[in-house]
Amino acid sequence: MTTVDGSGGPPPTLWAVVGATGTGKTGLSLDLADVLAVRGRPAEIVNVDAMQLYRGMDIGTAKLPEAQRRGIPHHLFDALAVTDEAAVAWYQDAARRTIGEIHERGADAILVGGSGLYASSVLFDFRFPPRDEGLRAQLEDELERDGAAALFSRLRAADPAAAERIDPRNGRRIVRALEVLAQGGATHGGALPDSPVLWDPSTRIIGTTIPRDELVPLLDERVESMWRNGLVDEVAALRRVGLERGPTAGRAIGYAQALAQLRGELTSSEAIAETQALTRRYARRQVSWFKRYEHVQWVDVRETDPSWLVDAHAPDDAEGGR
Repeated sequence: MTTVDGSGGPPPTLWAVVGATGTGKTGLSLDLADVLAVRGRPAEIVNVDAMQLYRGMDIGTAKLPEAQRRGIPHHLFDALAVTDEAAVAWYQDAARRTIGEIHERGADAILVGGSGLYASSVLFDFRFPPRDEGLRAQLEDELERDGAAALFSRLRAADPAAAERIDPRNGRRIVRALEVLAQGGATHGGALPDSPVLWDPSTRIIGTTIPRDELVPLLDERVESMWRNGLVDEVAALRRVGLERGPTAGRAIGYAQALAQLRGELTSSEAIAETQALTRRYARRQVSWFKRYEHVQWVDVRETDPSWLVDAHAPDDAEGGR
């Protein structure tokens, strides 16, 4: 058996390190890459955190500084301006192309992050419903005029299952679900296919987890540290380059609250408390999302030796390819 580049050994693997925010995905991905390198398998990291796609959104997304990346190549970080839209279909194409290039170099790819729909779009044979730009514009006008709550009520009446999976304040997701429904399709609504099929048969999925009663105080402290470390100043700088005009970035947890603080709509204490509550809720949604994945190796990174993970996932009959 040979690698894509013709050398000996098994073909490159696609690893995925997924899980709720604050559960140690970044550190594990670095340790995993180090272990793979020691075993003679170079590895490169691919971001699957939607907000880490944005340049300048560092403190509020816990983005790893370049100096701390241990010389490991990182991809799809800082790929967008805050005025750009982060679209899952765009990300799917960009990530799969990047993974293919990594594998062509004979290296393993490590997909790391907690954005469930983005991860699923890459890991599984995930196809998106068609777009109708005219209908989309009409729905966006309604969103602007009537607000997200009104459109969410309509979605809930038409497709309760899709509504259950969507944040009622996420106007973009609500508009997309209504757009698909209006075309006579079933909303993907942020859902996995009924019987998900891996896009790359070599895939090994690792899920990071921490007991809820231990994770909550960690998340609360993480938010407080973001404010102490200058999140409001970061947001003020991003505001000057269009953060509030962006269709996605300005709605990110923490960034929306810091913007409200800068506008005088929230005090610092209120902004922190709201961010903490939303972060806890988001972590619950992430856990629910990734728990549906089959064949995941769940680990508590505080008690896990990455060498064991590599050994446990050593392919013995994988043929590689897609």
